Amino acid sequence: MVSKEVLYKFRFIVLILSLIAIDLFSKNLAVINLMYGQSAPTIFPFIDFLLIYNSGIAFGIFDSDNSLNSQILLLVTLAISFYLIWMIASEDILKKKYALSIITAGAYGNIIDRAIDNKVTDFLHLEILDFSFFIFNLADAFITIGAILLIYFELIYKSNNE
Repeated sequence: MVSKEVLYKFRFIVLILSLIAIDLFSKNLAVINLMYGQSAPTIFPFIDFLLIYNSGIAFGIFDSDNSLNSQILLLVTLAISFYLIWMIASEDILKKKYALSIITAGAYGNIIDRAIDNKVTDFLHLEILDFSFFIFNLADAFITIGAILLIYFELIYKSNNE
């Protein structure tokens, strides 16, 4: 049995690995249960399920189904992820460490997905009033949530506490 002290010491690694596992599990569920390109309702009013594969970056940019592009994106995101880990290790503010850990988990979730089949599995479709915004996955949501938290802690929270 792992002690609470050990878990506390490695809490950011545990958080990152847990979020990666949740992301990969959700992508696997989507692939097993959804038909490619066919929308399915959810319990959320603005989000439907819609399974697609994205070989590009966010919002389908550079999505050309080109293996070389996908490999280059994989290398770039891997380099960024290593930098994120360095940032977590060197950050002194606990709240920022959590935000960076959430971003890192999302990055690695998509890196693992891209490394397996040169594409990222997206399955959550944000649509408001018949306007389609984008299709994303939990890793993308983790990156977005972590970035919002980081911006908040860096700009708003910091200015309120000075």
